[in-house]
Amino acid sequence: MNMVIGLTGGIASGKSTISAYLKKLGYPIVDADIIAKEAVGPGMPAYKGILEVFGETVLHADGAINREKLGSLIFRDREKRGQLNAIVHPEVRKEMLRQRDQFLEEGHKAVILDIPLLFESKLAHYADKSLLVYVSPEVQLERLMNRNGYSQAEARQRINSQMPLEEKRALADETIDNNGRMENSFYQLDEILRKWNIQ
Repeated sequence: MNMVIGLTGGIASGKSTISAYLKKLGYPIVDADIIAKEAVGPGMPAYKGILEVFGETVLHADGAINREKLGSLIFRDREKRGQLNAIVHPEVRKEMLRQRDQFLEEGHKAVILDIPLLFESKLAHYADKSLLVYVSPEVQLERLMNRNGYSQAEARQRINSQMPLEEKRALADETIDNNGRMENSFYQLDEILRKWNIQ
């Protein structure tokens, strides 16, 4: 039986580390962030939409989207965030489903949909099971500040733009507690894969 797993987390929760481990184990990964980056490349439909709404001030000199600049605009403004999502998300979803279905047709036992906003974007129905990488609010804040060099206010702003991990925990089929050592998180993941009979 094939299984589609929706992998999610929050900013600085360690989801990317779990995704990389799953890839190392041989599971195909459909990465929403990579697809989103490709979707806003010059000449793509979403790129044109972003220019129409946000103007050329969000471009690098070479014409590529300046993600940092665009990010700082939308993190402060819910309406602008909604506008950007309305442009980018339909393109990303189309490509995610295309990749998912291709991997399933190739006969993989399980396909991982790596989607940071799995619950916020109401995409859990794309998967058979959802898996959350969880950390406490204190650990999340500390890791984000250390990783990105943000002030506490900047880090909180980014964390607060997402659904709290506690809320996601209530929605997920399984949770990996990533507050401790990486080895412990990998052990939890192995146990979940065994439970789901896809290891």
